[in-house]
Amino acid sequence: MMAEAGAGGPRLAELLALGRRLWEELEASTEPSSGAPAVQDKVRQGLDALQRAAAMVTQLELFSENEELEEVASADLKFMLLPALLGALTLKQVDLSRRKEHLESAREHFLHFLKLCRNYGLGSFQLPPGTSSEEEARSPSAPRDPSQPNLVAMAMSRSAKIERYKQKKELENKLASMSSSVESGTADEDQIREFYILQIQKWIGTSLEEIESIDQELVILKSRDAARQAPAGPRGPPRPARTPVKPFILTRDAAQARVFGAGYPGLPTMTVDDWYEQRRKQGIVSQQGFGEPGSPPCPSPPAGTSDEEMQKQQKEAEEEEDDEEALRKARDWDDWKDTHPRGYGNRHNMG
Repeated sequence: MMAEAGAGGPRLAELLALGRRLWEELEASTEPSSGAPAVQDKVRQGLDALQRAAAMVTQLELFSENEELEEVASADLKFMLLPALLGALTLKQVDLSRRKEHLESAREHFLHFLKLCRNYGLGSFQLPPGTSSEEEARSPSAPRDPSQPNLVAMAMSRSAKIERYKQKKELENKLASMSSSVESGTADEDQIREFYILQIQKWIGTSLEEIESIDQELVILKSRDAARQAPAGPRGPPRPARTPVKPFILTRDAAQARVFGAGYPGLPTMTVDDWYEQRRKQGIVSQQGFGEPGSPPCPSPPAGTSDEEMQKQQKEAEEEEDDEEALRKARDWDDWKDTHPRGYGNRHNMG
């Protein structure tokens, strides 16, 4: 296996180095937006390099389920990071229309990396729940009933997060102290092997955190999609738009309309009958309950009306008749003024 890796080693190592360098540049980028063309161009280049490298690793069969960690060459250990780096770069894509697809793809990459590490006994961790039926059966922390929270599992998960955070800080300190000797080529094989194993262990914690974050976002996306696809509730017919009504003077009859109309030439006048007829044509009121057009409504007194109430209504009707008489006199006086000049018939002080 060592010879096969060496045959394709330079090219494979270059692809891994390019993909990792682009990821590190993206992590340290000061671009205000992750959707900037320069940022997304680096994401595409990094994904292309890492995907080509992963295909070469598969072709060379560098890793097998039937071998131990001691059988893997020290120079080949760094290629175990390919699935984790692919997952990290996949998450940096910003196409919202394909967000769910990118999340699921990144989760598969991280899970592939974790299974590979678990197979070689690298790190002590449990695979995320729901990985497979066999893994779920092995995991004692997975709740049997999804609808009921497992408090023990939650406490263990919190403890695991705290422990992973401490381990991450320790690993970062060790890697920082060893990186200069490994990159300069002065480190021996044992130091190189330890350096790559520490990197793998660091990415195990990162992958577990990313999968947990991905699962939470997928739940939100599924809830949003379900809300969009839910049928709309029953709604009544839309209310028709009301036609704006111009101001006018409402009068009792045509005679009153002529009297009031003469004093307010800027406002039109309309009798009650005309007003009802207009509203009936507009479909706002119906003819039911009213007499023929031109005649005032004559509702019959309701049942149970007392004599006192009937007398009161009769008195009001008489007052209305008096008002009509007054209006008739006002109309006659107005007509008289139209045909007689002011001062007509005044014979006083004529000598």
